[in-house]
Amino acid sequence: MEQRVTPMIHVPDVRAAIDWYESIGFLVINTGDDDGEMVWAELSYGNGRIMFSAGGRPSAQDRREVDLYVHTENVDELFQRLKDRVETREGLHNTFYGMREFIIRDLNGFWITFGEPAGGE
Repeated sequence: MEQRVTPMIHVPDVRAAIDWYESIGFLVINTGDDDGEMVWAELSYGNGRIMFSAGGRPSAQDRREVDLYVHTENVDELFQRLKDRVETREGLHNTFYGMREFIIRDLNGFWITFGEPAGGE
């Protein structure tokens, strides 16, 4: 069995989180219901996985308790596809640590950074 860590984020509405993440390219792997209410889901983005669980609280904070970092390819193209559909925290930029990135916020205010090595390697 492969060993890996999969973050689980508690959100107010698992179904809404799934819909939002699917709209930016994540795929649903599995879901769980309790008396007809979706209470858990596992999604993937490439080889990465994330889980959502019911019971999270809404927050108006600028930054939540967890950020997601998504290693991807064609970050410029992805930014062009998403920039008019999501809240952008930081546009495309090269970092001092050699990555080309942009940062968005999800429907619950969590930051998601998409990045690839500067130069597209």
